[in-house]
Amino acid sequence: MRFRRLSAAVLLAALLPVPAPASAAATSCEDVTTSVQFGLTRQVMYGRLCVPQGATTVQVLVPGGTYTSEYWDIPVEGDTRSVTRAMNGAGIATMAVDRIGTGRSSKPLSLLVDVPSQAQAVHQVVERLRPRFAKVLLGGHSIGSAIAMAEAGRYHDVDGVLVTGMTHQWDYVRAVPALTNLIPATLDPVLGLRGLDVGYLTTAPGTRYTMFHAPGPRIASVVARDESTKDVVAAGEFVTTALMSNLVLPASAAIDVPVLTVQTSADYFCGTPPLGADCSSSRALAASERPFYPRAPRLDAFVVNGYGHCFNFSTENANAYHAAVIGWQRGF
Repeated sequence: MRFRRLSAAVLLAALLPVPAPASAAATSCEDVTTSVQFGLTRQVMYGRLCVPQGATTVQVLVPGGTYTSEYWDIPVEGDTRSVTRAMNGAGIATMAVDRIGTGRSSKPLSLLVDVPSQAQAVHQVVERLRPRFAKVLLGGHSIGSAIAMAEAGRYHDVDGVLVTGMTHQWDYVRAVPALTNLIPATLDPVLGLRGLDVGYLTTAPGTRYTMFHAPGPRIASVVARDESTKDVVAAGEFVTTALMSNLVLPASAAIDVPVLTVQTSADYFCGTPPLGADCSSSRALAASERPFYPRAPRLDAFVVNGYGHCFNFSTENANAYHAAVIGWQRGF
């Protein structure tokens, strides 16, 4: 039944006229910094808030490891790769944030940076937005999804959760070797200039296509942009992501709002259970992930094909993927 509802929503979105991209006059964007309690310290979390005229729903979007808020608005070859512009064009506001330690957010010692502390920071961003919007949704990619699940499960302050690039069953046979592409950011010729400590990691030069895009098309401009804008991830974020998503009681078990999981069948998190969730179809993915969300009133799913872990870079799947997210959030 849940699969049929999502299918109907996606079909309806496909049949209706596609909204034109929101113009500068229709959507106002601003840079927002939020002072947040982060564990025992005070830090600053940066976000890009874009609000279409009359918007009553906002999506708070958290990127994954080595990415910044730009992951949700990739400026390569037009707007097709932009989740935020697709949402804004449908009348949905977006707040894409930089995780603490990355981008324009503050950069504490890496030992302070983990999923619970990131969730605490995102919670305060949600609190700041809540009076302005009737519906607040929280979305993430990869480690950002772990943060979104931890935030929603602990604070119960959002109306729905979008989980991308992360399931509760990992194909360790593929995932573990991929992690060998990570190096201390201090060794990177560009990021090493930031003065970060050795607990911050990034990808070795030239490894991002294999790690994040394959088997998608190798487009030089896309890979070059990804390489030139790469950021960091704290080692503690990796450890706590594993602990809170599949090795002990998952944070998702406490989520009590609707969830949409969007995965790509070529990812490290898809495969033959228990080595990856069953991503052979949207219906199979929903059934595979449902046990990990026992309190969620509904769990919908959508599967992207033909691209790797960071499928926001895919143009082939973008329209259907964006339509699925729009249709889902309109369904409750």
